Amino acid sequence: MLVMAAWATPLLLLAQPPAGGGPPCGQPFGPVCPIDGGATFLLAAGAIYGGKKIHDLRKKNLGR
Repeated sequence: MLVMAAWATPLLLLAQPPAGGGPPCGQPFGPVCPIDGGATFLLAAGAIYGGKKIHDLRKKNLGR
């Protein structure tokens, strides 16, 4: 079942509109939807938080 889901997922996530056109540029959200800035911030924050947790765990284990 997982193999089938992994095979079918890219078919659902097509990034380009089909040949013959799609919605005009900027639809449905328009240019006021800065998805990239927020996603980049969340990824950076997650990496920093994970690094801090690993650092704290190693520091704790070395103290024993």
